[in-house]
Amino acid sequence: MVTTNPTIMSTQADNLTSSYVYDLPQSLIAHHPADVRDQSRLLVMHGDGCLEHKVFTDLKTYLRPGDCLVLNDTRVIPARLMGKRAQTGGAVEFLLLRCLYEKTWRVLVKPGRNARIGEHVVFGTGELEAVVDDIEGDGSRIVTFSCQGDLLDRVEQLGEMPLPPYIHENLDDPSRYQTVYANNPGSAAAPTAGLHFTDSLLKEIEAMGVAIARLTLHVGLGTFRPVKELIITDHVMHCESFILDEDAVNTITMTKAAGGRVIAVGTTSCRVLESVALSQIDREGQHGSPIRLRPTSGETELFISPGFTFRVVDAMITNFHLPGSTLLMLVSALMGRDQMLKAYHVAVEDSYRFFSFGDAMLLLPHDAQYRENLHTQSNIDGRG
Repeated sequence: MVTTNPTIMSTQADNLTSSYVYDLPQSLIAHHPADVRDQSRLLVMHGDGCLEHKVFTDLKTYLRPGDCLVLNDTRVIPARLMGKRAQTGGAVEFLLLRCLYEKTWRVLVKPGRNARIGEHVVFGTGELEAVVDDIEGDGSRIVTFSCQGDLLDRVEQLGEMPLPPYIHENLDDPSRYQTVYANNPGSAAAPTAGLHFTDSLLKEIEAMGVAIARLTLHVGLGTFRPVKELIITDHVMHCESFILDEDAVNTITMTKAAGGRVIAVGTTSCRVLESVALSQIDREGQHGSPIRLRPTSGETELFISPGFTFRVVDAMITNFHLPGSTLLMLVSALMGRDQMLKAYHVAVEDSYRFFSFGDAMLLLPHDAQYRENLHTQSNIDGRG
């Protein structure tokens, strides 16, 4: 006899993990980047569900003077380190997840049996060493490194670039897993929506009168972790560190004040902006007042899903996300789950490339009226 959980039966579809599962042929998972960054495909999605098939350089036609693009300038570090146990010489693989302070990191270790508390691990010819301080509940380790000079310099020398678990090809050029504006090292994964930009495209966009703001969020491997709970609100979100500085705040504030749109490049930029806005509301209680962002740094574990109120972000550039992932839930919060899944179905039917090295989407939730105005104006001008 099959029994049905009454709690699940009474839960709205938006809150069920199963509502974010879609069929994806394995052949559509991109295992290598596009030949030219800004020549990847772009699926433009409007708030009324209308879809347009474009190329990423066409992004310029959807931007207006006075808008602001918000970029995540984190830099992926070669976070995979191959070492040996000091006592036995047994092989140990570290994957750096997150810096906790100075030279203490949370890491994943393979094989875990070779990383007991107190274990001493040596990398390279001894220029980098580590001691396991603690074992977390999820199996990750807290380790303290020791080396001469800057730790990240040693990691750059000894480490390998980590790639998402679904990519099965070697990356000939590691720079293709970095954005062209990557600056602050610390990520275990790339903010992939930004991989489509070139320096020349960004210069053209700025020349149009579109502002560029930069923030930093160091992406953790939790971004690839599917939601295993049946109800999404039971999922514990991974924590990531961020920096939103005064220059970015001023640029975004001026954009909002002048009526421009804040367009987040990637879910990472979106989470920072909305996290900071929420923290200000929690601190000041201004639920009905305009949000005034303030420079801040810290950590975010914000989980954005349908029903969330966006306070800063007006539009977003993003890639196509894994079934059942928190990222798919985030973009569904912006565009609506049913509409988003319909768009994904179209993307599958039209053979778009998915995930980190795949194609892009431009999400314009409030632009149906703007698109109508453009069409009307083009007819008046004889351009239609």
